[in-house]
Amino acid sequence: MPTPPRVRIQTADFDLAAEAASLRAGDAGVGAVVGFVGTVRDRHGSAAPSAADRVETMELEHYPGMTERAIESMIDEAMRRFDIRAARVVHRVGPLQPLDQIVLVVVASAHRGQAFQACEFLIDYLKTQAPFWKKETTAEGARWVDARVADDEALARWGIGAANAGPGSGTP
Repeated sequence: MPTPPRVRIQTADFDLAAEAASLRAGDAGVGAVVGFVGTVRDRHGSAAPSAADRVETMELEHYPGMTERAIESMIDEAMRRFDIRAARVVHRVGPLQPLDQIVLVVVASAHRGQAFQACEFLIDYLKTQAPFWKKETTAEGARWVDARVADDEALARWGIGAANAGPGSGTP
């Protein structure tokens, strides 16, 4: 049976349980599987944003081939930094609705600590370095989502510099 790819970019939804089971299948050395699922949310703060600010849809775009290669290199770096046995990233593109799953990171390791660290490293890396572009649509119209300073700061704690967000962009 062929090994599933470490990186998939797709429009279809994904199943966390199926992905985790597939990642650890046949590897008796796996003692921990850690997963992260990111969802589309209304980034504009309150539990009841005004109708004008409420995110109706989010659309993600990417460069096929380039995006997969970039994420593969991120997984390679996680494999170098942490004692993990396997990792997988599934990222959705196209139009998405609030509450839809958008990204999955699953890491398998002999021990939970390394799996948690590698999973957090990968999601921090993805947020700033993966070539995706997000456009939100609200009642006021469509707008591209700026990079956030907080995402660059999260990546910096791993010793990786990023300059995706300039002064005044994003939410600190």
